[in-house]
Amino acid sequence: MTLRLLTAGESHGERLTVILDGVPAGLTVREEDLARDLQRRQGGHGRGGRMAIERDQAHIVAGVRGGLTLGSPITLEIANRDWENWRQVMAIDAAEVKRKPITRVRPGHADLAGMLKYGADDARDVLERASARETAARVAAGGVAKLLLAEFGVHVRSYTRHRRHRGSRAHDDPLGSRRIVSGPLSR
Repeated sequence: MTLRLLTAGESHGERLTVILDGVPAGLTVREEDLARDLQRRQGGHGRGGRMAIERDQAHIVAGVRGGLTLGSPITLEIANRDWENWRQVMAIDAAEVKRKPITRVRPGHADLAGMLKYGADDARDVLERASARETAARVAAGGVAKLLLAEFGVHVRSYTRHRRHRGSRAHDDPLGSRRIVSGPLSR
């Protein structure tokens, strides 16, 4: 069994779309099943005010009927609640787009590499895809993969074992791994 993932959409675009191919027929998948991972992804961390605006919710568009997968590709969409504020900047039609090129790339991001690779004169063309927001589509697809793995008795868990502030000394996690489920990142 091979799972294939394809994402489309931009950070400030109308929506993110993910297509997951290779999920067998008969797997129970509901939008509520994907909500927890998407909520956990948001978790209140990040620099911008975007986290307060977006309420990521995956909408199942295709590949599921009556709560069961059909065996065909599954399409999920995540709407951008802030789309109206970006409609002119991200317009599809060249006559409608309000273009103000971004030429200062962000350090530590894919902006410069993408601009060089695609010959772009505007970093927006790259940063819209190389964004934290775009990961919402991957998290939704991962939620489906977790449901499939659970059918085989495999359960995916994660936790932060260690967090180090600049200038501090490394130390063991005082909570221990037994507190994974109750930690603030697991909500």
